[in-house]
Amino acid sequence: MPIKAKPGEQYTIRRKVLKIFGAAFHIYDEHGSLVGYCKQKAFKLKEDIRLYTDESLSEPLLTLAARSIIDFGATYDITLPDGTQIGSLRRKGLKSTFLKDEWLIFDDQGQEIGMLKEKSWFMAFMRRGDLSAFFPQRYEFFKSGSEEPVAYIRQHFNWFVYRLGLSVLKDDEELDELLLLGATCLIAAIEGRQD
Repeated sequence: MPIKAKPGEQYTIRRKVLKIFGAAFHIYDEHGSLVGYCKQKAFKLKEDIRLYTDESLSEPLLTLAARSIIDFGATYDITLPDGTQIGSLRRKGLKSTFLKDEWLIFDDQGQEIGMLKEKSWFMAFMRRGDLSAFFPQRYEFFKSGSEEPVAYIRQHFNWFVYRLGLSVLKDDEELDELLLLGATCLIAAIEGRQD
């Protein structure tokens, strides 16, 4: 099935259908070409999400790993295949549970460089009920100290397949595309389970 990105979306992350254990996502570019494959390992005490160039799993791009087993405000380290950390994401636990989902974004030195937050508190509230299928997720990426988003994530309205679109609005060295793509895969793997 060909993937057609919405105007302005550079990437589309689509959940693999009929995956029994764990979760897997295909990543397509704006032209519908497969550019990555994201796999969440099943039966792990700590979340372990890997991003590869394709389904062969031969060439890794990123690893997103939780720092602890159970954590209300979980932190996920994002590393390259050689072990170099490029950043981390920490969920704002209490706020994300009862209000809008929010994630803090840190650089490789642990300095806060941005935030990923759900766009609408009303949509967030409605998603927490049985009507989640009618209220797709929408997130915005912000640099610290800025009110202008550098990118956004939008869940496509689809009852059968979980699908997110990533639109990068501005080039930024701190919030580069690889970090944004890793964060989007994390949202697909972690937040997608709420549906």
